[in-house]
Amino acid sequence: MLSSSVVASIPSPSISSFQIGPLTIHFYALCILAGIVVAALMTNRRLTKRGAEPWVVIDIVLLAVPLALIGARLFHVFTHWAYYFDQGREWWNPFVKDAIWNIWDGGIAIFGALIGGAIGAWLGCKWTGIRFWTFADALAPGLLLAQALGRFGNWFNQELYGQPTDLPWGLQIDYPNAAWPAGLPEGTLFHPTFLYEVIWNTLGVIFLLWAGKRFTLQWGRLFALYLVWYSAGRIVWENIRIDPSEVILGLRTNVWAAIFGVVIGLVIFFVQKRRHPGFEPSPYQRGREWTGGKNVQSQNTDEFVDVSAPPTRDTITDTATSTVASN
Repeated sequence: MLSSSVVASIPSPSISSFQIGPLTIHFYALCILAGIVVAALMTNRRLTKRGAEPWVVIDIVLLAVPLALIGARLFHVFTHWAYYFDQGREWWNPFVKDAIWNIWDGGIAIFGALIGGAIGAWLGCKWTGIRFWTFADALAPGLLLAQALGRFGNWFNQELYGQPTDLPWGLQIDYPNAAWPAGLPEGTLFHPTFLYEVIWNTLGVIFLLWAGKRFTLQWGRLFALYLVWYSAGRIVWENIRIDPSEVILGLRTNVWAAIFGVVIGLVIFFVQKRRHPGFEPSPYQRGREWTGGKNVQSQNTDEFVDVSAPPTRDTITDTATSTVASN
């Protein structure tokens, strides 16, 4: 095995966080936040081009992002059951010692984020009147780009790297490291699985933007392609990674999740193609259309606004006369 001093290699960052007063800012969290912002901007632009109210995406994100983070953390905990619950640990450890919000110190799982985020997005779409599949299609390229940005957080944390390698682009990992395989000498290089996924996801963004425009993919079919693209790549990267994971029937749990992702994506694509051969009539659900210049929450209603005609001198005089007469 060649050491990092012999061949060209990719260095890992020397720090993973920095201090601002009493606050510790983690680069992992910044990468995730950057991905959320980029995804929201791209989704807003794509929804607006479809005729949706500008920035309606914010109303949906307010529900989708928190539920995505919760789902991501729970999925990670349940797919690393032995780490959190074996060796005499109490059941509450993942949520206290490794608190659910302490994601940089315990991990999150994108497949859990997809489940939680989908629930939040569905609720947000019900709230705003946006069609769920319209939102999903608008989100797909930005979501994949957000995942590419988020993977840089693993680079800063020096985690989730792959098997040892002699390739020139091998990743340097500080020694000792909590995930360092027993028996390997200091200076061993590892597959930079974070970089593989960054490249794969970036190519996927280009592919989704092209396919969506070229074939006018609607009714969730573009999101289905996202699921197939991302999950197919994840099957490969998961089989390279050496971090601890539960194994079911010889496969890591995230490999099974990725396989299901491919299958679900294909099912959505072909079922939606058969059910909806035409184009979506509107990004909004029927009866919830945005007419422009109004807030989504108050459209087509006079519940909170006095829409009666302003009073005139004659009506004021008549009202005053009737009031005096009644007294």
